[in-house]
Amino acid sequence: MVLIVDSGATKSDWIALDDNGKQLFVTQTLGLSPEVLTKEVIEDRLANNFELSKNKEKVRQLFFYGAGCGTDRMKNFLKSIFKDFFPNAKAEVREDTYAAIYATTKIGRQGIVCILGTGSNCSYYDGHQLIQKVTSLGYILMDDGSGNFFGRKLIRDYYFHKMPQDLGMKFAKEYDLDADVIKEHLYKQPNPNTYLATFARFIIENKEHPYCKGVIEKGLQQFVNNYIMQYELATKVPVSFVGSIAHFLQDELRACIERNDLILGVIRRRPIEGLVEFHKETI
Repeated sequence: MVLIVDSGATKSDWIALDDNGKQLFVTQTLGLSPEVLTKEVIEDRLANNFELSKNKEKVRQLFFYGAGCGTDRMKNFLKSIFKDFFPNAKAEVREDTYAAIYATTKIGRQGIVCILGTGSNCSYYDGHQLIQKVTSLGYILMDDGSGNFFGRKLIRDYYFHKMPQDLGMKFAKEYDLDADVIKEHLYKQPNPNTYLATFARFIIENKEHPYCKGVIEKGLQQFVNNYIMQYELATKVPVSFVGSIAHFLQDELRACIERNDLILGVIRRRPIEGLVEFHKETI
């Protein structure tokens, strides 16, 4: 059995294939980001999934693409957990950018591939290798244009009284904005980046409001400026996107791409389908 996994900060999509590439099952767990979760939390999330627990000894190969897996330390941290949980499997761990590349760009073709989901990232693919200009420092300092970026912006503007009154009242009705509740989630609970990203739903649902339009436009432009424009060939090769923010704000994203004279490639909400097709060719 082969397991293929696309793991974001919020959730992980798992697809199992047999040796002929036939799909055996599809399942989900919560996100398994090694940067923000302990060994015990990750082990619990694996153990609490029925399909994974039932089939863990059958897995012979695991291809894991995950948020927070950009360093050897984080890769080895996850590999040690997978070795214990899937005792007969050879595990390969790569950062989620590779999943985005394999799902949007053909081998041998050049392109810039971006992640806009709970977090954000951007890489240049020369047809064979991934090249990154920006080293991520995590959701507190980076992640421009992401779900947690927009969530953080909304909360700050609400508390600094920069959100229009009509929208602020609506925002307060939909979320518990008590300061103690917010601080509990940000500083004491796991996955603070995922918590912040839950607020992005509000900006998507109200994207026609002038305030939200402005926040979205500035956030996407900031992502373009800080990430995409780092590459010399930015205006010469297709720029593709994966992630929920890219999917739900694709009209706004298309407009931003056009304003910056960029070439839009593919927009996918989830890269897992493309990943499966990629790996079927190697089974």
